[in-house]
Amino acid sequence: MRFFKDLSLSAFVAGFVAVLVGFTSSVAIVFQAAQAFNASPELITSWMWALGIGMGLCSAVPSLWLRQPVMVAWSTPGAAVLATAGLAGGFSMAEAVGAFLVCGALITLFGVTGWFEKVMSRIPMAIASALLAGVLARFGLQAFAAAQTALPLVLLMLASYLLGRRVAPRYAVVVTLAAAIVFVAINGQLAWASITFDLAMPVFTAPAFSVGAVTSLALPLFVVTMASQNLPGVAAIRAAGYDMPISRLITLTGLAMLVLAPFGAFALCLSAITAAICMGREAHEDPARRYTAAVCCGALYVLIGIFGAAVTGLLTAFPKELVVAIAGLALLGTIGSGLAAALRDESHREAALITFLVTLSGVAIAGIGSAFWGVVAGALALFVQQYGWRKK
Repeated sequence: MRFFKDLSLSAFVAGFVAVLVGFTSSVAIVFQAAQAFNASPELITSWMWALGIGMGLCSAVPSLWLRQPVMVAWSTPGAAVLATAGLAGGFSMAEAVGAFLVCGALITLFGVTGWFEKVMSRIPMAIASALLAGVLARFGLQAFAAAQTALPLVLLMLASYLLGRRVAPRYAVVVTLAAAIVFVAINGQLAWASITFDLAMPVFTAPAFSVGAVTSLALPLFVVTMASQNLPGVAAIRAAGYDMPISRLITLTGLAMLVLAPFGAFALCLSAITAAICMGREAHEDPARRYTAAVCCGALYVLIGIFGAAVTGLLTAFPKELVVAIAGLALLGTIGSGLAAALRDESHREAALITFLVTLSGVAIAGIGSAFWGVVAGALALFVQQYGWRKK
């Protein structure tokens, strides 16, 4: 099988790091979102099953089919919206599931009609690259900020990464991750007690539809998922140089939501941060073989879904400093490439820089994250600077 011929150790590690970063960085928010609707432990486990199966299959299957790294994740800002709105509105789990289905239907509609892709095609490459760099730069900053609480670990990881880049660039992240795991294990910093070996069981919740749930849950969930997740997700794909059928992929995530929403899949979307890990040179020197990293990532997500608590405990056993540091170091190359592409064209440079800074700021207005507002600010700057310029 071609997949096994193309697979490499660096690709597998890139897939593992993507899961480690994507899962541990936001799983607590997903738990809070489920608890906002008074979810029982069984329902929370069902949410992890549905999300793991959804993310895994939506990543692995199209990656194998297209031979390109397709990365799908849950919507972290969407989970934050649910955690806040769920508590404030007092909605039941049945109403929440109804809202998930409405959101999935809207995402499917925007995928089938191609509306989202048409909007993305009008965004200049410089703005898209700046958007991606702004999203990822926060992880680069967090990697070095972790030195405040875990200086020896971060210094070891930085030294391992730099030596790896000098001696074996392709395996720099592999070496760094291995050195970090050995270090925390020796120092007793792995939380082994959190690991339990239980299989996850899906729990079906019949949906209930209400105007309040649609306006307070479904519509905000749809907006933040499209603006704060799918938008930078497409930017990551474009920045990496891949030509993917975006509308079909958006449709796929929407359809997966419609199937898995009754079990807890609140929002699936294109990934930006974990996608950058699997689409970068650290995954493989050959762009045509980086799809194997996405397939490995998808397979690991499916394992999370099946084994639920066991894999959750394993991934959350790592210290948070290790997670943020490996994420930041793994993304250094992509951040640099994004900035280089964003600032290359002098005519777009200031607009791209505004996009980068607004996105990096993390500002959220009307519940919509900085990724969306970064694009808006950059587009307005470009419009003011260049509208009618050629007519002069």
